[in-house]
Amino acid sequence: MPQEEANAGVKIYNLVILIVDIVVMLVRWIYYTLEALYMVAVPPKPESVAKDIVLVTGAGHGIGRCLAQQYAQLGATVVCLDINDKMNQETVSGIKKERGNAFGYVCDVTNREQIIETATKIKEQVGVVTILVNNAGIMPTHTLLKQTEGEIRKTFEINVMAHFWMLQTYLPDMIQKNRGCFVALSSIAGLVGLNNLVPYCGSKHAVRGIMEACHEEIRMDARKPNIKFTSVYPYMVDTGLCKRPHMRFPNLMRLVKPEEAAAAIIDAQRRGLIDVSIPKYLLYLNTFVRLFPLKAANLLRDFLDSGVESDL
Repeated sequence: MPQEEANAGVKIYNLVILIVDIVVMLVRWIYYTLEALYMVAVPPKPESVAKDIVLVTGAGHGIGRCLAQQYAQLGATVVCLDINDKMNQETVSGIKKERGNAFGYVCDVTNREQIIETATKIKEQVGVVTILVNNAGIMPTHTLLKQTEGEIRKTFEINVMAHFWMLQTYLPDMIQKNRGCFVALSSIAGLVGLNNLVPYCGSKHAVRGIMEACHEEIRMDARKPNIKFTSVYPYMVDTGLCKRPHMRFPNLMRLVKPEEAAAAIIDAQRRGLIDVSIPKYLLYLNTFVRLFPLKAANLLRDFLDSGVESDL
């Protein structure tokens, strides 16, 4: 066979393979799109957490305390982590009074060595953590030029770096057990930029990137471990972090109660959702608005007029 005919045959074969790959991709694209739409209307049933060991950071107050309490009510063994021992023990004691199973550990989530040491104790004294909720965070609220170096560094140490240390510490045992879920609290500020929250927005955007990339690494892992990742984007929650919130339509965009936020987070985790906002419609609204020019999106932002004032 002449060389030119052989080359032509190879090119035709490669073209056929390419066309088949494109058709298969499009068919699967349509299927997954329809599946996603169906799951919006009919979400998957929530899984039981009764046999899980759930670790919650920042469990001493606010959303973290509510998460610990509600997981315990569902039968999970709860491990409460907080830098404030007194408040953390109050959470643990409250759970035990309700006949829940809880353990408390003091841990600075910005200290990698302390995280590893605490994880060793938890594994020995409680067991392998199968659900980890990275909830701890801070939110200085003033303009970038008035943010101090210490505030910015602390924001990223707690809101971002702690996620790396927790993931690196707890993920290996989850992979070995072939069971696990990481829940990370980002924020609506992780979807849009907001006035008086430049470092905070940067940290919460980073959380979204970390979780998406971790999900991709696990998806591409040849072992196909059963590890799930859920990113949560709450609107302003009434925990004290939002010291001076403002909103034009308080009935439409009211502060979320920490109990409500915790219930929504747990529901999303139990259903295996990858992304969820609180309220749910904000995630879809943000995706829709970003289809339009920035100036058009700013019209809606100005109309809603929701955010935080400087705390200085």
